[in-house]
Amino acid sequence: MATPRQFLRALFDAAVESASPHHCMANWLPPRPTGRTVVVGAGKAAASMARQLEESWPGPIQGIVIVPYGHAVTCTSIEVVEAAHPVPDETGVAASRKILDAVAGLTPDDTVVCLLSGGGSALLCVPVDGVSLAEKQAINSQLLRSGAAIHEINTVRRKLSAIKGGRLAAACAPARVITLTISDIPGNDISIIASGPTIEDSSSFVDALETIDRYEIDIAPRIRAVIENSEPVTIADGDVRVLATSGDALLAAAALADERGIAPYSLGDLAGDARELAKQHADLALSIAAGNGPLQPPCVLISGGETTVKTTGGGRGGRNGEYALALTIALRGHPSIHALAADTDGIDGSGDNAGCMVTPDSLQRAQLAGADAAAAQQNNDSYAFFAAIDDLIMTGPTRTNVNDIRAILISADDENR
Repeated sequence: MATPRQFLRALFDAAVESASPHHCMANWLPPRPTGRTVVVGAGKAAASMARQLEESWPGPIQGIVIVPYGHAVTCTSIEVVEAAHPVPDETGVAASRKILDAVAGLTPDDTVVCLLSGGGSALLCVPVDGVSLAEKQAINSQLLRSGAAIHEINTVRRKLSAIKGGRLAAACAPARVITLTISDIPGNDISIIASGPTIEDSSSFVDALETIDRYEIDIAPRIRAVIENSEPVTIADGDVRVLATSGDALLAAAALADERGIAPYSLGDLAGDARELAKQHADLALSIAAGNGPLQPPCVLISGGETTVKTTGGGRGGRNGEYALALTIALRGHPSIHALAADTDGIDGSGDNAGCMVTPDSLQRAQLAGADAAAAQQNNDSYAFFAAIDDLIMTGPTRTNVNDIRAILISADDENR
């Protein structure tokens, strides 16, 4: 019989596998186009998507995709460039310009296949005229630390970009554009995934400035003027196919739990502050363990989506670590509850871990290791806390991304303590 740790890790692995390009692309690929085909793209899954495309469409294909450092895979004819994420760098700018060059001068007989996934916003980073890369880096860093939601961050990014918000599709005209995407966005708004380089931007400069003002992002008056003068591009409707979503990952995890005799209770895609969500989930799990919940143990609470963290300390970690640490504190070592919180891309925030495991003895082991949960939380240092008790989940880059998976196992009794 699997231990609680093994069970929770199996749920996570099933969720990731459901969103892997080799698993999900075949069902959504159209027939190979006739004529010239150019492949471009960006994101954590872009290289693995490109390789799967090469395997599915034998014959000559050319193009270039950009992935974060460490996420590359070898492709036969499609160039793979690694660049910085989540704050862009010069390599990303140069590669993004190569993408624009690759789609220039096409004809109506040509086809562009755009491969997009989470992380693409930082990688497709050609600044709009009047804004430097250094200025984009500073604004991006502030937004990431502000607690802003991804749709708010990407609204600002689109106004400062020469390739996002439909501008890549405009550069492809008059060629046909097929967009294949793996969604890391709650609700799967295709204009938000990688900031919608092939999707017309429906937001206004007012939306971007409201985000900047709400989160007190420091920008120069000149850049504010650039945003105020930004105008959306008009593009033809394209062929957009969403290959995998958080919903697919949650279904895969729930199916495995059910197969193993543990009742799954899906909470769906969730957002909001990571610590507050953890407190809510702890209350629910404790109620179920006490026999007062919507179902009886043994069961597992499963959720996805993307939380936010307002960073005030100088520690290391990500939103899953922040959630797991708050959950550890709120559960107070309940003997029947174990949990996992991890990002399906394999990287949680500023750590090299996918996420963290929570066990009934987490606080006790931390005390013995000299780690203080409250102090770690105050310093946004979940990574150090869970590293001290050897409960970081290490997967390396998974080369896909459908956001976070959180699973809380409530056992029927304390035999799995």
